[in-house]
Formats: sequence, structure tokens, C-alpha cells
Amino acid sequence: MEIVIILLIALALDLILGEPSNAWHPIAWLGKLISLETKLAPKKGSSRQLAYGVGMVLITLVLVIAAVYFLLSHLSEFNLLVYIIVAGLLLKFTFSLRGLRQAIDTVKKLIAKNNLGQARLSLQSLVSRDTTKLDKSQIISATVESAAENICDSFVAPLLYFFLFGVPGAIAYRIINTFDSMIGYHGQWEYLGKFAARLDDIVNFIPARISALIIVVASLICRKNASQAWHIMIRDHKKTESPNAGWTMSAIAGALEIQLEKNDHYRLGDNHYPLSLDAINASRQIIVVTAIIWCLIYISAGVIYFVVT
Repeated sequence: MEIVIILLIALALDLILGEPSNAWHPIAWLGKLISLETKLAPKKGSSRQLAYGVGMVLITLVLVIAAVYFLLSHLSEFNLLVYIIVAGLLLKFTFSLRGLRQAIDTVKKLIAKNNLGQARLSLQSLVSRDTTKLDKSQIISATVESAAENICDSFVAPLLYFFLFGVPGAIAYRIINTFDSMIGYHGQWEYLGKFAARLDDIVNFIPARISALIIVVASLICRKNASQAWHIMIRDHKKTESPNAGWTMSAIAGALEIQLEKNDHYRLGDNHYPLSLDAINASRQIIVVTAIIWCLIYISAGVIYFVVT
């Protein structure tokens, strides 16, 4: 039952306290480390950049995971209660449900006030695209897309890897995902971030599909169009450049019967209803229910594992 208790501690910390300031957040420290490693990367030569990118990801993973593993191993032998508390604290830093909800709410409130300039700035905490020229509908679309994609990256995936490999597994996932978000894009660091991007695709392959299926179930509970969620998910999931993001985004587009669009990249869903603040509210409700369902599945699996073993 340790994994269930650790999860409950992490969830309580997230829902009650939310995210600490960057000065105290290990993911912010990781971001600074990645920025430093990137500054030392070779400026020219695709092969050199690719090799350096592979090395920086693997070395960072090995060093951080080894430190976490030995710390928790020592604590488990020293005192079980201390081990569980520290493990719960470390696990909390691998996901952010309250932070995701707050980021969505912030953008929604700014749109409601017709403060599109600030809405575009706030949206940058949710998406990687250039937000400076997005109109109101595009801001709403990006917010809904991000809600769907981030319920996987920020919640379902870390907890899946925690269940499979313990706290080190969840931290390994967060390291890979952070590398991808910082350098896994085309452009200046295309080759430097290619390994991180491909590794992120691999570790998100199963979580993205699990998340999409739960979104379909959640849409039924939230009295949205579950049959359309399934239909659009199957039809449109391949339209995104990412092999994973299209699953959750197309599922929520179908559930809300709206069309989500990233200019010159993709259109997901059918335009039965206009993009409005109602779409953001509904997407927020669906991802919260998705998180609850995933927690119930996780806790049930933990209890069954405890009973069987």
C-alpha cells in the first residue's frame, strides 16, 4: 500500500499548496541545468549536435535518477515514515494538476475581460507556439488543446511511470519531458533536441492513448458527446505532427463538438459549435474528471496488487 499512500500525499500537496516558486522547484532547477548544458553545445555540425544531445539527456537522467534511487533506498532502511513522506514530496514535483487548472482559469478570465494581450502572454505557460498574433478564437483553441495534451504530460504519464517504476520512474519521465519542452523543437537546436523529442514520443506513446480513452469516458460523465469523442479521436489523431498529442486533442474536440486549429498545422474535429469560453469551461471539467478517473484506476490497481501479493 506504500504506493497508494505516497500518491495520496503527493496529491494532497499539489491540491493544497500548488506549485512552489521557481527558487524552490526542482523542475526549475532542471531547466537551469538544461539551459547551461545547451549553452555548451556545439554551434555547428548536425552529427556533433545530435551526439551531444544524446549525451546530455542520458547523463542527466543517470545522475539524477541514481541520486534519487540511493536517497530513497537509504531512507526506506532508515525510517519507513520518513521514506514515504519524502517520496510523496518528490512525486508531487513530477506532476501539476492544480497548476494546470490555474493556468487555464487565468487565460479564461483574461479573455472574459477582453484583455487579449495579457491572455496571449499567459497562454505561453501552456503552449510552445508563438501566441503574439493569435485572435480570440485561436487563443481559446490553444487553451483547450493544451488542457487536453497536458492532462497526459502533467498527470497521467508521471503517475503511470510511478506505478511501474516508483518515484525514480516518475522523475525520469519528467526529465525527458522537460528536455523535450526546452530543446525538442525544430529550428536552431533541431539536432540537439532530436533525441529528446524522439524519447519523449516513446515514453508518451502509451500514456497519450490511455489519456484519450479516459477523456472519452469523462466526456460521457460530463454529459458531452462521448460517441463523437471516440469518432473524432479515431479519425483525426494522426493529423498532428506529434504521434501522441493528436489523441487527446482530437478526443476533446469531438466531445465538445468544436474544431481545434493550429494555423498551417492541423484542424481537429468538426465545427458544430463556435469556440467560446464555454469550451474552456467544459474542457477544464473534462480534464478534472479524467484526473479523478485515473486516480481511481491507480488506487484500485494498487489495492489489488497489495491483496494479490
